[in-house]
Amino acid sequence: MCWPNPFSTQGKFVRLVPLSQDHAEDLAKAAEDGEIYKLWFTSVPHPKSVPAEIERRLGLQKDGSMLPFAIVGKSSGKAVGMTTYMNIDALNRRLEIGSTWYRKAVQRSPFNTECKLLLLRHAFEELGCIAVEFRTHFMNRPSRAAIERLGAKLDGILRSHQLMEDGSLRDTVVYSIIASEWPAVRANLEWQMEKPRS
Repeated sequence: MCWPNPFSTQGKFVRLVPLSQDHAEDLAKAAEDGEIYKLWFTSVPHPKSVPAEIERRLGLQKDGSMLPFAIVGKSSGKAVGMTTYMNIDALNRRLEIGSTWYRKAVQRSPFNTECKLLLLRHAFEELGCIAVEFRTHFMNRPSRAAIERLGAKLDGILRSHQLMEDGSLRDTVVYSIIASEWPAVRANLEWQMEKPRS
């Protein structure tokens, strides 16, 4: 049995659709925007490596450990980033939302909040998840702040957890939202989407 099954969902600003090579051109342009692939503490693919990264994620989907999505801007119809359900544990109804990145032009917009709202809603309300995790590099302060704004709680830090491409060791910060916290997290995210923007 495949858990979770591929699906599409949408909000006011974004659509989440199953990732495919059809998104490669848009995503290569997205990775070029602001040269975000040069950030050492994250793993945005080089524009030329986008097709290989899509293939890698689709391979993990076949293995049952990842469900990858393209993040598509509703107004432009263009893919502006990627995200996934990953480290999927069907037996214990747990998964991680991760391997997420956006082109620079849509960072600090409603896109990330809405994307997380859509993925969390599906995880808790459709899949019956017990917990949803988020992980990031200890040095990635913007990512940590964004995760905390969602309402996720700090579980701990896995020290010297992963070897990075540049040879450095990543300390991984682990956060989670558990099922009993979802109603409050959902209310907060819905308020974030509806509040006036200056």
